[in-house]
Amino acid sequence: MNNDSSINTINLIADIGGTNIRLAITDSNNNISEIETYQCQQFPHLSNVIHQYLSDKNLLNSCVNSCLAIACPVDTDSISMTNLPWKFSQKQLKEELGLNSLTLINDYTAIAMAIPLLTDQQKVKIGQGEAEAKQPIAVCGPGTGLGVANLVNIDDHWHCIGGEGGHTDFAPIDELDVKIFQELMKTKKRISYEQLISGYGLEQIYQALVVINNQEPQNTELTKLTAKDISTQALAGSCPTSEQALSQFCKILGSFAGNLALTTGSSGGVYIAGGIVPRFIDYVKGSDFRARFETKGRMSHLNKETPTYIITESQPGLLGAAAYLNQIC
Repeated sequence: MNNDSSINTINLIADIGGTNIRLAITDSNNNISEIETYQCQQFPHLSNVIHQYLSDKNLLNSCVNSCLAIACPVDTDSISMTNLPWKFSQKQLKEELGLNSLTLINDYTAIAMAIPLLTDQQKVKIGQGEAEAKQPIAVCGPGTGLGVANLVNIDDHWHCIGGEGGHTDFAPIDELDVKIFQELMKTKKRISYEQLISGYGLEQIYQALVVINNQEPQNTELTKLTAKDISTQALAGSCPTSEQALSQFCKILGSFAGNLALTTGSSGGVYIAGGIVPRFIDYVKGSDFRARFETKGRMSHLNKETPTYIITESQPGLLGAAAYLNQIC
């Protein structure tokens, strides 16, 4: 890296989604400043928005080390975003912007990398158990889908192990789980956890319960409620089926999170990320989430000792990008 002290060196980080891109500056202590949000659709290319940010901050002549968290695979030089027409070469992007260094990481890797930096004000603990220092950490995030990642500490450096754990087979636990599973199997060949623990999943649970409860709403649009509608009605206590759906959602999430804890030996804790669960933290506390997490037969004692948390930090992607960049610099 460029060590010329006469040149202003900055660490640029970004969290790039399908709608917004957030850019910021970080220092060696992972303090984040100068956060700006841009609408992706207003720019023809990623290089344009990064150039705009550097120009806005009078940083075009700086030595820039960058880490960009982006919502798509990053394991090849050629990048094609899932929900945007942006396509580019990592090498060419670095050259075009004149960056000193460029590192791209998956957006979920960034969220995972943020976890060791979270303070008590950036997370909420659910249930008992105490995290063991430098031990494996698991994270899952119900959102559009169900993201899963794991962190392991090697020689005081955190390494993220990604995967597609959200697509593992759903295992029904109680009688209602079984009924929901049977209802969904009428139209699907296979049921994964993502099909239940996501925004779409909450909608599917609700729709299955309408049939299971032999409800015939006069307005068929009631069976097409969005996840936000369902959770809002459940929290307001205005719809018994919505309450039942959200309750079962929390149970299934607890079972899945508990499976992660056992599979990865996550005595460092299991964290819940994503845009859904932080909306109803108090509800989760009062639900059977933790009971399902702990109920693992002969291994229940392990999960009873493993803490669970909900991430409340508003910018985990930027924080994780900062942590990743500072670890490799």
